[in-house]
Amino acid sequence: MKLRNKLIYTILIIAAGLLVYCNKGTDQKTLTNTYLNLQDSVQYIGMETCRSCHANVYHTFIETGMGQSFDKATKEKSGAKFGPHQVVYDKKSDFYYKPYFQNDTMYVMEYRISGKDTIHKRIEKIDYIVGSGHHTNSHIINENGYFFQAPITYYTQEERWDMAPGFDKENQRFSRFLTTECITCHNHYPVAVEASLNKYEHMPTGIECERCHGPGEIHVKEKLAGNIIDTSKYIDYTIVNPADLSKDLQMDLCQRCHLQGIPVLEPGKTFFDFKPGMELSEVMNVFLPRYTNSHEAFIMASQADRLRLSKCYTMSDELTCLSCHNPHHSVRQSQKVAYNQVCIDCHQSKELALCAAPMGDRNAVDDNCVKCHMPPSSSIDIPHIRITDHYISRITDFEKRQISEGEKKEIAQFLGLKMLTKENPEDLEMAQGYIAMFDKSVSEKVILDSALYYLKKSTANEVEKINTWVHYYFAGIDYPAILNLAKSYPPTSISDAWTAYRIGEALYNSGNLSRSLLYYKKATQLSKYNLDFQEKLGVNYLAQGSFPQAKMTFEFVLKENPKRPMALTNLGFAMVNLNKIKEGEKYYDQALDLDPDYIQALLNKAAIRFYFKDKKEAAQLLNRVLKVEPKHPKALELLAGL
Repeated sequence: MKLRNKLIYTILIIAAGLLVYCNKGTDQKTLTNTYLNLQDSVQYIGMETCRSCHANVYHTFIETGMGQSFDKATKEKSGAKFGPHQVVYDKKSDFYYKPYFQNDTMYVMEYRISGKDTIHKRIEKIDYIVGSGHHTNSHIINENGYFFQAPITYYTQEERWDMAPGFDKENQRFSRFLTTECITCHNHYPVAVEASLNKYEHMPTGIECERCHGPGEIHVKEKLAGNIIDTSKYIDYTIVNPADLSKDLQMDLCQRCHLQGIPVLEPGKTFFDFKPGMELSEVMNVFLPRYTNSHEAFIMASQADRLRLSKCYTMSDELTCLSCHNPHHSVRQSQKVAYNQVCIDCHQSKELALCAAPMGDRNAVDDNCVKCHMPPSSSIDIPHIRITDHYISRITDFEKRQISEGEKKEIAQFLGLKMLTKENPEDLEMAQGYIAMFDKSVSEKVILDSALYYLKKSTANEVEKINTWVHYYFAGIDYPAILNLAKSYPPTSISDAWTAYRIGEALYNSGNLSRSLLYYKKATQLSKYNLDFQEKLGVNYLAQGSFPQAKMTFEFVLKENPKRPMALTNLGFAMVNLNKIKEGEKYYDQALDLDPDYIQALLNKAAIRFYFKDKKEAAQLLNRVLKVEPKHPKALELLAGL
């Protein structure tokens, strides 16, 4: 195997030499998609290696938002203010959150107060901070390699702590896991544990050079061998220089992260597979919902989409993100004259009208093109921030139409889902986009109806569509339809963990425990470190009375991550049924220490207290259930029995 790899590498290097030295007489800047570092075998070599030759670029890049995107949680990294008044209260969940540093270690304390008593307290260590501090600092917890987002964020522009984006609608506390979809935009590529959702062996500290230039192994070896290319005349095909890419490929590179929408991976692809110089659609398709008010309401990371909507972009053969932005230099340190000059150069050279605004308006913004034609705006997904709207409008900030109160209250109408990575998407791809939209943002029947329309219209064969059909029926909770499909797809024929899990869920909820077990096992074989799958496997064992197997399954989950209330509660239940009642009750207590509102743990512990004739505490526990869910039937029944 080693000899074979060496031969492949030798062939690649020879090919590089032929390409570089045989084409010197051609206009190589017209060539694309010939970069040698797009090969899967080419390795990433790290930013420190790049620094050895490009120290000047390194020192300016690490001051940029990308260079400071992700780092260890230290006082130097944090842009936040701390003190006795830096406390966030979430009224919906009745939890307080206090961030603080103890020496150089950051913590977040969650607590609840009743009267003058603290009745719950949980402290979590913060390991990483996400964000350069230009807009926010968010906070990451590492639990045995499993990464989660903390529930509070510091919003630097307003200098305030508040609930993290999305947590104000649903406080997920310490359970929102960071998948590769999130990490691979906010950081350089980590080393992910195979068959997991959010477990990592190694976590970098900031976006690095190779995210925009591609893997550097061949490039470094060529330079060390003395093979230097005059890049003022020729393209060096051992590494990607984004400036040499076509307009579309430049945009694909930037919108890999600056086009936050609904991504759907191509079969067999991961979020690690995209490399500079590739078409984004080779790895994933990105969708955005369009509404009647989309021109006014947009998400934060939509810069690529907003730019694409601009006439300046559609009328130009050259305008891209790189026309205005030098990724090696911080936006905060760039002079406004540099951005203005891009506008002036284009409008003068193409005899387009220069600014016709009154000088009073121009002077009010220091004659800054960006402030008028790309004014700061809020976003619909991140509170307490102002971002530059990359839609370049002829209507200036001074001329913007005033929106009436009635228009503000008018409900925006859904126009449809737009794929932004392909001009002519296939019907199956559109169906997948609508299902992903249903899962991630808008869980309404009309979205699934659109998915069904495209699924029926698709000419793909049934094997290609099976995963999407199962996902569609699962989203609509149509278990009989899934069971009908499963007749033709035994567990051995399934290669997608989520499909196996969804069929298992349909069978379990239909009462077919023995068959659902086979699909749960398949899901955990394909995705061993998806602890949600493991927990469902354990619940199936419990339902069948297989308590030793359930015990082993939940012990595996808790060995991986000891802070999972569901696994603790179910392990406690298994122990009780193995006649280890006191030990089982300890697991219930551990679950309630983590989540004082976890209903199943409260019910199970109440049953234990009743068993030991402690009716007073049993009643207290049941009343806690009713405080969370006032009409809980089992709690009402047990309380009446007491």
